[in-house]
Amino acid sequence: MELAQAQTIAQRIKAELAPHCERIEIAGSIRRRKPEVKDVEIVCIPKTIRGGLFGDLIERSPGFRRTVDQWTPIKGLSHGKYTQRRLPDGLVLDLFTATPENWGLILAIRTGSAEFSHNVLAAGWVRRGYSSRDGTLYHGDEPVEVREEPDLFRLIALPWVEPERRL
Repeated sequence: MELAQAQTIAQRIKAELAPHCERIEIAGSIRRRKPEVKDVEIVCIPKTIRGGLFGDLIERSPGFRRTVDQWTPIKGLSHGKYTQRRLPDGLVLDLFTATPENWGLILAIRTGSAEFSHNVLAAGWVRRGYSSRDGTLYHGDEPVEVREEPDLFRLIALPWVEPERRL
């Protein structure tokens, strides 16, 4: 699909999810402004509510789950870290959830490209003594907050690269 059409669809999906999210951004090839797009990638921090008998469980807001569940599931669940859905327009939505503590890491990785994420970002954090597990960056056994994308670039001693230059 051409970029302009994919941007329109991605903006519509973002607008549907936004009331149920603390933070939300379009990622992937749309953010990198590739002329041809094969899917919509979105990173978000869903709003949460207290649930359980004693209010001791934190769970995704029902509005977030309802919105995601309106689209045909391909894999993953609306309450997981990742779900893939088929949109009515025929495009596939890859929806990644983050936390305030790992937002910058997840957005950078999911903006891609896959080669950039692997060969530049991951290689950079390994070179600097970090590892990544379950969406969190670690230095030894200590989790490291990566709240914004520039934080990741600083941690791995790389100059900032604009999304459209991440080939």
